[in-house]
Amino acid sequence: MSFLEKPVPGRLLLDDTVPLTAVIEASQNLQSHTEYIIRVQRGVSSDNSWQVIRRYSDFDVLNSSLMVCGISLPLPPKKLIGNMDREFIAERQRGLQTYLDTVTQHPLLSSSLAVKKFLDPNNYSANYTGWRIRKKYFLVKNKEQPKERYLLSWVDLGPDKFLSDKDLQSAIKLLTSLSIPYLCPLLFSSTSESSALLIRPFSEKGSLRDHICKVKPRESYLKKYCNPKKSQGLELSHIKLYGRQILEGLRLLHDAGVFFGHLHTCNVLVDDGVCRLMDVENGMLGIPSVLRPAFTQFRKINTTESIDVFCFGHLLYEMTYGQPPDSVPIEQYPPAPSTAVVSVLQSILSTEACKSGMPTVSALMQTPLFSDVQLQRSEKLQIKVPSRLKEALKAAKESLEKRLREEQRLLHQHRRLTRAQSHHCSEEEKKRRKILARKKSRHSAYENEEDASVRNNNNSGSGASSPPTCPSSPTPPPTTGMLVCPVTLIVGLFSCLLVSSPHLFVSLFWNLPDSLCSAPPS
Repeated sequence: MSFLEKPVPGRLLLDDTVPLTAVIEASQNLQSHTEYIIRVQRGVSSDNSWQVIRRYSDFDVLNSSLMVCGISLPLPPKKLIGNMDREFIAERQRGLQTYLDTVTQHPLLSSSLAVKKFLDPNNYSANYTGWRIRKKYFLVKNKEQPKERYLLSWVDLGPDKFLSDKDLQSAIKLLTSLSIPYLCPLLFSSTSESSALLIRPFSEKGSLRDHICKVKPRESYLKKYCNPKKSQGLELSHIKLYGRQILEGLRLLHDAGVFFGHLHTCNVLVDDGVCRLMDVENGMLGIPSVLRPAFTQFRKINTTESIDVFCFGHLLYEMTYGQPPDSVPIEQYPPAPSTAVVSVLQSILSTEACKSGMPTVSALMQTPLFSDVQLQRSEKLQIKVPSRLKEALKAAKESLEKRLREEQRLLHQHRRLTRAQSHHCSEEEKKRRKILARKKSRHSAYENEEDASVRNNNNSGSGASSPPTCPSSPTPPPTTGMLVCPVTLIVGLFSCLLVSSPHLFVSLFWNLPDSLCSAPPS
C-alpha cells in the first residue's frame, strides 16, 4: 500500500490530489481493432501502479468529454483504411502518448472525473455532480422561503481525517454556530462515519474566480476556468481590500487552532464588497488541498499555517494577473498595478521563499500593500473554541502535518534518485567514464609490463643467460644505527639495473627512500 493511502476498516481512502502518470507500454491487435496497454502510476512509488487496456474509441470518448474545456487537445485523427499496419499503429501509439501527457499534466484536466475514470476505473466508478471528486452539489430551496436558494453538498471524508467522529461533530457544530463577516456561514451540518452533509447560502454572484473570469457561477467548471476568454486582474483597490479581508479570515482561524488548507479563489465569495472564506470545514473532514501537488515540492511548507500562506500567494497572483500561476517558484513577474504587490508575491512564491519558509499572516498584514487598508469593523474578532476541542484539533493538525512531511521526504528522495540516474546516463558523464576507463587501462598495461620485466630479470639470474657484468664495488663497512650505502655502490647498482631492466630502474628510482639519497652523518 502506498504511503499516500490510509487504511480504514471496510474501505480504502485515496488522496485524489496525488497525480496520475500514464505510459503506453505496448499494443496488441485483436480482430478488427487495436488495444493499447497503459501502465498507470499514482505518485512516485512504482509499487503503486496498475495496467489498463484502452482502444482508440475509448480515447475518443474521453476527448469528447473534455472538449467543453475549450482547449485543443492533440488526439490523433481517425483512420478507416490501413489502421492495422504496423507503422501506423506505432505512429498512433506515439500520438496517444503525447495526448496522455498533455491531459495528465494539465492542473484542471488531470483532476477531472473523466480522466480519473479513464486511468483508474476501479476507484472512480461513481458519478459526481461537482468539479471536486467525491463531492456532490445540489441547489435546494426552503419551502417556507421559496425565493431563497441554498447550496447543499454531500462530501466523502478524506485521507486527512484525523478527528474522532465525536470531535468532528463538535467541530462542524462550532462552524455552524459562527457568525463572522470573513467566514461564509454554514446553516446546517450533519456528519457520519464516512461522509458529511452541509447546507450554506447560494451566492448568485459566484465566487471570486467567477468574478475574475467574468463567468456565470452555474456553468460547467471546466468550461468556466480551463480557458477563460475574458479573465482580467482586479484593480489595485480591490486587490488591497480583498487581500486584507482574506488575511483577517485566516488570522481568525489560526488563532483558534482551526486548520484550513483550502484557500483559493473558488473558495472565496464576494458579498457586497466583503470576502468570505468558504469550505472551512474541508480540513476537518480530511479532504486534501487542491494545491497539495504544488506545496509538497517544498519541504519548508510543512505546517497548516504555511500552507494557507502559500495558497494566499496563488490567490494574490490570480487577483493581480487574472489567472493562477503556471508553476512555482516564480522569479519574473509581469507588470503589476503596484510594486508592493510584486514584493508580497516574491515573499511567498520566489525560490528563496519556498526554500527558506513562508511569512506569517501577521507579517503579511503589516506589509505596505495591506497595512493601510481600512476595514469596516474596528473591533477585534475571535473564534472561541472549547479547550477539549482545541486539544483534539491540535492533535489532528499534527497528524496531518506528519503525513505531509512523510510524503515530502519520499518525494525528495525520489527527486534525488532521479537526478542521480539522469546524471549517470548523460552524455557528458558517459564521456568522462570512458576517459577514466582508458586511463585505468593504460595504467594497468604499464604495471603488467613492469611486472614482466621484473620476472625476466629474475629468470636471467638462474643461468639461462648471462646478464651484463656489473661494476664491482667494495662492501661498505657497518655503521652504528643503520647501514649507509656509499655513493660508488649506489652508482654501480643503478648502472646495472639501467642496463638490464630500465623499467625496474625507473620504479626503484621514484620509490627510493630519502635516507638513501642523503649524505651519511658526520
